[in-house]
Amino acid sequence: MSKVIMTADDSASVRQMVVFTLRQSGYEVIEATDGRDALTKLGKQKVDMLITDLNMPHLDGIGLIKGVRSGAHNRFIPIIMLTTESQESRKAAGATGWIVKPFKPEQLLAVARKVLG
Repeated sequence: MSKVIMTADDSASVRQMVVFTLRQSGYEVIEATDGRDALTKLGKQKVDMLITDLNMPHLDGIGLIKGVRSGAHNRFIPIIMLTTESQESRKAAGATGWIVKPFKPEQLLAVARKVLG
């Protein structure tokens, strides 16, 4: 059974690149358009990893991470911040790791493999 990864980003082009890259390597991918959409979908389905942007409308990446960590369903999943922001803000968010935009597909896959084993 393939691993399930959710990507939350308000940029359709970024989501498209993440989805394409991960699906090409056999991962199942669920898309969310912002943090609020991601929390709704995470409440209904267990995922193995979350990749989120920091700056999104309705609920940003930090709010999303706090929501995931305070819930029961996906509380302990690895969360990767995919953002242009500084390292300090990502550390404060409680993310498992981070990737700086723009990213190379190989970079995203290396992180996914490392985190998911």
